[in-house]
Amino acid sequence: MKDMMQLVEPLIPPLRRYARALVRDAATADDLVQDCLERAITRWHQRRADGDARTWLFTILHNLAVSHIRQNRRRGGQVALDDAVAEPALSRPPTQEDALRHADLLRALDTLPEDQRAVLLLVSVEDLSYAEAARVLDIPIGTVMSRLARAREKLAQHMEGEPAGATIHRPNFGASIFRRVK
Repeated sequence: MKDMMQLVEPLIPPLRRYARALVRDAATADDLVQDCLERAITRWHQRRADGDARTWLFTILHNLAVSHIRQNRRRGGQVALDDAVAEPALSRPPTQEDALRHADLLRALDTLPEDQRAVLLLVSVEDLSYAEAARVLDIPIGTVMSRLARAREKLAQHMEGEPAGATIHRPNFGASIFRRVK
């Protein structure tokens, strides 16, 4: 039990960050992390002894998030009662250019397909290696690399206001955007 706590506890903040980036709702993200930790604790004996706990936990969280997202798509959109009554946050004038750029980046991230967004978040924000991201998503490393490249390209196009599908060569542009997010 003590070994498990030593391995799991430092991973909770990255798990929360990844969950929040995937579902864009702090309460839902915390629920997902709690479900992830509950599954990890109850199924700790099923984990491979030589396996990486970080990859295993991110895999559990990713699968829970994907299930949650799919479930919400079937149910349709929901608006919290407090949000429906409150003044929309975007109607206020912006105070800083960085805040605007950050908001643009989050909107651009929302436009990415789910598979590309997951790869981008795991590799660029959570600093997982391509191999670790491949294990989390249960896809080949080559697929991780191609999804990451497409995600970065689409993100760069969106950030510069270019039409979708325009082919522009920008080495390392996508990586610099995510360094600012961290």
